[in-house]
Amino acid sequence: QVQLVESGGGLAQAGGSLRLSCAASGRAFSTYAMGWFRRAPGKEREFVATISKSGSNTYYADSVKGRFTISRDNAKNTVYLQMNVLKPEDTAVYYCAAGSRGTVATTPTLYNYWGQGTQVTVSS
Repeated sequence: QVQLVESGGGLAQAGGSLRLSCAASGRAFSTYAMGWFRRAPGKEREFVATISKSGSNTYYADSVKGRFTISRDNAKNTVYLQMNVLKPEDTAVYYCAAGSRGTVATTPTLYNYWGQGTQVTVSS
């Protein structure tokens, strides 16, 4: 069992930055791939970024590529999402997820555990 708690959300201006964190409790964090997803008001959940269990592989949605960076610290059981050059369309609830396959994945069904989400609001 893995429990995930996101933090770091809030209000930012367009062009600004935020850093999300996702702290995991439970065993074997380093065996899980991690992902970030988001759900904007009135829209379906969408993939944002993913990182493999070792951190050696990452993958991003086209909409955030070059602006967002996913990273992890397995010693701290934490995954991060550095968000730069924020846009109003980045406004959403952001969720982190853990996948037991250990490899990067963009499909929500490949993730076993989910956090409760953290709100990110970007003003224009």
